[in-house]
Amino acid sequence: MKLMPPLRVAILTSVASLVLSSAVAADTTRIRFHTFYGTEMDEIADKMRDTVKEASNGELRIQYFRGGELVDSDQFVDAVGRGSIDVGYGVGSYWPGQVGIGNIEAGLPGAWTSVEEARQIFEERGLGALTEEAYAEKGVKLLGHGYGSNYDLLTKEPVTSLEDLQSMKIRATGQMARVLQAFDIPTVFLPAEELYVGLSTGVIDGAIYGGPVEYEQLKLNEVAEHYTFMNLLNPGWTETIIVNESTWEELSDEHRSILEDAVKQYAADIHAWLEEGNQEIIQEGEMFEFATLPEEDSKRLTEAAQVVWQEEADKSERNARAIEILVENAKAQGRL
Repeated sequence: MKLMPPLRVAILTSVASLVLSSAVAADTTRIRFHTFYGTEMDEIADKMRDTVKEASNGELRIQYFRGGELVDSDQFVDAVGRGSIDVGYGVGSYWPGQVGIGNIEAGLPGAWTSVEEARQIFEERGLGALTEEAYAEKGVKLLGHGYGSNYDLLTKEPVTSLEDLQSMKIRATGQMARVLQAFDIPTVFLPAEELYVGLSTGVIDGAIYGGPVEYEQLKLNEVAEHYTFMNLLNPGWTETIIVNESTWEELSDEHRSILEDAVKQYAADIHAWLEEGNQEIIQEGEMFEFATLPEEDSKRLTEAAQVVWQEEADKSERNARAIEILVENAKAQGRL
């Protein structure tokens, strides 16, 4: 029997391996997933990627990009629509000029005060269906929502009422700033990275930015220790998950299910991480002095927010229907 020279065997073996590897690569679908979060969610992201890979036997993989790595977060709708990224994980208030319902979807002051209430508004009262329509018009599929956590006031001095805030300068953004201004509370805008210096130098006396975890991450507990629950908006933001329509259509039913389940679990894990971190700090009671704004003041804030709600309603018929949902809910909850 004539044996094949060793060199030729080695070459043929290498070629076969290369062909096999190429075939495997060709059968692998890679999903470009872009979030607005940074490195703080890497562990949760790793879990999502591993879950997708294992559940699909390696046929589906997620390429994960953090905030700003490929595109700016306010460009997610356009980038997903064009296919520059396959899945965008952001917040509707980043792109209200592109998707008119974005601000309402993200959370208006006074819209909801618990995760359970927010979910009911989206899933049972119809806000989710209206939101899905709006994104479909932009050529992207709404895959679901995630929910943030606490969104309250941190100040250098204690707060017992809205009147206390009239002598303070508060960092607030967008609609929240407008609601505070209705009570003659001075507001300014500072980016998150400037809050520490702003509080330590007296440029601002307080901030509405997030919950205990966010304030701890920014080390704001070193310069301000009074945390006041406002009972105005919790979760303070709603996260939007959108996917490119062509990418979605090209996936098998099995891969769609795997991707959707994993991405929704990613959202649930982020919410759990925020909630657990906030509750731990609250229960320990050492980092901040906690207080709650009087119920009557929270109700006054919700009533003042109706100007903002009406402005959103005036933008379109869909927005008007969305605001009707919020109004009906707020009345049912006794806040209006």
